[in-house]
This record gives sequence, structure tokens and C-alpha cells, in this order.
Amino acid sequence: MPRFAANLSFLFKEHPFIERFAAALEAGFNAVEVLFPYDIPGSEIREVLSITGQKLVLINTPPPNWTGGPRGFAALPGGSERFQHDFRRSLRYAQALKSKHLHVMAGVATGAEARQTYIDNLKWACDFAPGQSLTIEPIAPADLDGYFLDSFDMAMEVLDAVNAPNLHLQFDAYQAHLLTGDVLSAWGAYGARAAHVQVAGVNGRHEPLKGAIDYPAFFARLDADGYDGLVGAEYHPTKETIKGLAWMKETC
Repeated sequence: MPRFAANLSFLFKEHPFIERFAAALEAGFNAVEVLFPYDIPGSEIREVLSITGQKLVLINTPPPNWTGGPRGFAALPGGSERFQHDFRRSLRYAQALKSKHLHVMAGVATGAEARQTYIDNLKWACDFAPGQSLTIEPIAPADLDGYFLDSFDMAMEVLDAVNAPNLHLQFDAYQAHLLTGDVLSAWGAYGARAAHVQVAGVNGRHEPLKGAIDYPAFFARLDADGYDGLVGAEYHPTKETIKGLAWMKETC
């Protein structure tokens, strides 16, 4: 059975942010994710993690946050200085909070120059932070129009070009469905490169119940393949978070 992490940028929003950790722990989550923690002093998050004993599995770069901000700078030609500045700040948060993974967002860009910029920036980041696990995630145009990393094949090409032991694939089953229409086949083709998995239902990005994505089959496949990472619950609850958590028993 997979081990789940609650994405606190999506779940338990009935509570103020800093109180979501305890709410997640009470619901059975011993690990959490946070998309962009930069509006909260790192010391406050570190303290609450110390109190709850939870592990932080993932944060995103760049700061400050998702609402209205750029979706990364790693692939933006001419943006390497900004990328490096923001990466350093994100890395400080990741190290202070002992986040297992740091997701490096590519940003909105296109073309050969963007591809080379992306590769060069990722090489720099991997060299700058050799002890930090870094991830890249393909995101579908339907979710983020113009996002540079918009296919799994491109992700494989980038991973091969960077060729760094601390750079991995972040496999979001919801995005995999949007991009390929077949999550199990996508996992079979690309899952061996994945260090982190995320899940959500397709329609409305709600609870990951069986439907367009056969989550019972997917979770069984993760177990069969020996995936030993965490699975991030990154979805919009249809009602109060706690009332929708039955999916964890129904799909496993």
C-alpha cells in the first residue's frame, strides 16, 4: 500500500496554514507537501514540523507563490540570473525544513534556446546542490498553457542531457492522464525515473477515486514495481477535506 503525503496547499484549507499540519497528522498523514512555503517564516514551519514529527517531502521553486506569479524561470532565455537567485532562496528553505525533494519549475517558454537554457540551469542547480534531490514535472497545456516541460518524452530527454544523479522525474498521475490518456502505460514507460508521485482525480482535480484513472490498479502497480517513495495527495477536496479521505481505503 502506498504511503501518502498531504499537500497542504490543497488540503485542509478549512484551517489556517500553520494549523493544517496538525489536522493532517490527526487524519493519518505522517508526511506533507507544500507548493510554495515562502510567505511563512521558515522557522515557524520548522517548529510545527518538530512538534508534529511529520516529514516534509516536497516544495517548489521559485518563490514567492502560485497565485499570479510566474511558473518558474528555469527555461526562460535570459533569465538565468533570476533563476539562480530564486533557486538559492528555495534551497535555503528546502535545507532548513529538510524537504526531501525540491521541484524546479521550468516556466512558460518555447523553442531550442529555451531547451538549452533549461538544461544549462538544471546542470547548474544539480552542481550547486549535489545533496538535494531535485525533480521536474511535465505539466499539460490544459492546466498551464505554454509551460515548457509539456511531455514525458521531453522530460526523459532533459534528464538524459543533464545526467545528474540528484535530478529525477516527478510523476503526477493527473498530469499523465491529461498528457497521455493512459496512466498505467505512462508509468510503465517513465516510472523508473520517478522519485516522487502525485495523484488527483481527473474531473475537477478532486479526490483520486476510481474513474478516468484506475487508481486501485495504479497503486497496485506502484507496489508491484517496488516504488518506495511517497504519493502526494494534490487535489481540491469536493467538501471538507476530512470527509473526502475515504478514497485512501477505497483505492488501496
